Amino acid sequence: MKMFLTGLLFAALALPAGDPDGFHYWSAAELKGYSKSLAPKMDAGKLASQPFFTHGNAGFQIAHREANGQAEWHEKHADVFFVQTGSATLVYGGEVVDGKTTAPNEIRGPSIKGGMEKKLSAGDVVTIPAKTAHWLKVDKEFTYFVVKVAQ
Repeated sequence: MKMFLTGLLFAALALPAGDPDGFHYWSAAELKGYSKSLAPKMDAGKLASQPFFTHGNAGFQIAHREANGQAEWHEKHADVFFVQTGSATLVYGGEVVDGKTTAPNEIRGPSIKGGMEKKLSAGDVVTIPAKTAHWLKVDKEFTYFVVKVAQ
């Protein structure tokens, strides 16, 4: 009996301990569902977001917009957008108009002067390097998964 219990203990220790640190899975359906669950939580700028977690040099969140955002410039973070629903025009490059420092290494303003434009819709993925101005002009609504990567 002692031998059986010892064997059972070693078998239990050999079982997987669960997902490794930093592992997470979001299904496509779950991510698309955030357009509905975040819509009632929007602020005065018609933006709602939900941070998920940070692991290593990357932070993960979902955002929903129903109006244009502010132009942004991050000195030390790159952004990766995975578009879930809706469409918007990403203006990138150029200069943030009337930019103000809103946090260390972060500048925001109402728009961008001299940038390029790229139309974004569900299924698109875009990377925005650090030190690149960017601004979303939303058509009607726009939900996107964001990975912020510290450089």
